[in-house]
Amino acid sequence: MRSIGEVARESGLGVSALRFYDRAGVLVPAWVDPVSGYRWYTDGQLDEARLLTRLRRAGMPLADIRLVTAGWSGADSDLVRHLLDAHLRRLEQGLSRAREEFSALRSLLASRENPVDTTTTGTARTRVTLAARELAQAVDAVRFAVSADRELPVLGGVLFDIEGDGLHAVATDRYRMAVARAAVTGHEGGRTQVVVPAALADAMRALSAGDADAPVRLAVEDGRVSLEAGDRQTAGRAVEHDFPDYRRLLPPGGGRRALVDVAAFRRALEEGPVRSDEAGEHELSVLRVADDGTVTLCADGENDAECVAVNRAYLLDALAAGGRDRLVLELAAPTAPVTIRRPDDESTFSLLMPVRLED
Repeated sequence: MRSIGEVARESGLGVSALRFYDRAGVLVPAWVDPVSGYRWYTDGQLDEARLLTRLRRAGMPLADIRLVTAGWSGADSDLVRHLLDAHLRRLEQGLSRAREEFSALRSLLASRENPVDTTTTGTARTRVTLAARELAQAVDAVRFAVSADRELPVLGGVLFDIEGDGLHAVATDRYRMAVARAAVTGHEGGRTQVVVPAALADAMRALSAGDADAPVRLAVEDGRVSLEAGDRQTAGRAVEHDFPDYRRLLPPGGGRRALVDVAAFRRALEEGPVRSDEAGEHELSVLRVADDGTVTLCADGENDAECVAVNRAYLLDALAAGGRDRLVLELAAPTAPVTIRRPDDESTFSLLMPVRLED
């Protein structure tokens, strides 16, 4: 017998994926310890897990995966071949349609007129002063949402959006977004946006930790960003890409709100029911805000219209970045982002994209 950890390591499927396929009835362990609930598999099931790994990487739907695994070891392999060929045709057709759409999008992008805008992207000179504490808090509130995807370098930093008397720090990895505001003085002219690489943002955060009450001076000039704190300085080149228009992604509000005790809510998330996404890669927490303003975790099988599923690890990150003992959770609909706000600061919040639950 092999433990679930051994099967995960040798198949490349992952423990959460194995749990998902167990609940889906695709790969049920040979034995489950009735006391600990620990799953054990036979040597033959390791081959099934490796088959599942390949099917999942190929993006095959769960319904077809069930049939393939059921017929894989049978004498008649015609059904399996038919399912594999049909899925490959769907992938090829989908890729062909995607190429056509992307070709049309590139043409639209090339022909689109650039509107006149007073926004600069790090080429002009901008100097502002702000409190070290506020800059540090703004970076702390958004740093967790910076992307690690090398294919999208523009998301690998923190946007500093300076306009009027405020600096908005913004980060997103597409699945979550965080926004925080710090007050600035000395800004003149139009809106200035610059994407600060993650490493430089971390250096700025460290520099701001010295004397929290002291002012720091932020400068943007010719694609270079610098921060001065007393006689110390850190500087570097900005990311040479335009950050997406995050303002179009801001939540409209109007959802159900609940004030949660962060410590108690974290324990509930860590100890409460979890589900897996369709690919079995991520653990999900399914939330509901009741009429009395309390948040509950929906048990397995509860998929009513008020349940919203989110990546549990991302939610725990957002709670930690919230920086408060109590935070506000705002849930609108299963297809709308979950918003985590500070009760005393509406300008600092996080958005988590919902995850579709299996029917």
